[in-house]
Amino acid sequence: MNARIADIQSRILALQTQQATTTTATTASRTSRVSGTTSFASELQGAIAAQNAPAANKTYKLNGKGIPQDLAAYGNGKIPASALEQVGGTRHKLWAPAAQKLTRLIADAKRDGVTIGITDSYRPYAEQVDLVRRKGLYSQGGLAARPGTSEHGWGMATDLDLNSEALSWMRKNAGRYGFVENVKRESWHWAFRPNT
Repeated sequence: MNARIADIQSRILALQTQQATTTTATTASRTSRVSGTTSFASELQGAIAAQNAPAANKTYKLNGKGIPQDLAAYGNGKIPASALEQVGGTRHKLWAPAAQKLTRLIADAKRDGVTIGITDSYRPYAEQVDLVRRKGLYSQGGLAARPGTSEHGWGMATDLDLNSEALSWMRKNAGRYGFVENVKRESWHWAFRPNT
């Protein structure tokens, strides 16, 4: 029953975000047509701003462990596809607000001449168990969190492919997008911290 309620809440949130995006994009389009300066670049800029505005301004109520309440209802590693979103043109998915911010981060880094790749993202519970089997528990010198506790299992962490230039760029800029480097031995692991 709780999972069904959480799924419905997630769908409502997605519809509200979609409606806000459509309203903002329509307003931006009308404004540019009225001013008579419609160009492809201005239309594109308006569409991008409209796409990013709902996530940028949205705040989230977090539980005691810093997990958004709408995600906590599902459980770690049990996030439904409806709450996840693809990161840019990759095969990787994260919780929708994190995916949107990471997509923007990667695009902005690219504009700065920096390439940032992704090696891992949302990790279902079964994958967390498999990772422990293959790489060992972090608390015992391995590289995996105890299944059911991974930030990847909330869709709020990503492992990035970073050369030294990209790592430097991330350390300087990632906070503006809500990402933090929070695992001492893993400079590739970046966690998303939503607005509260």
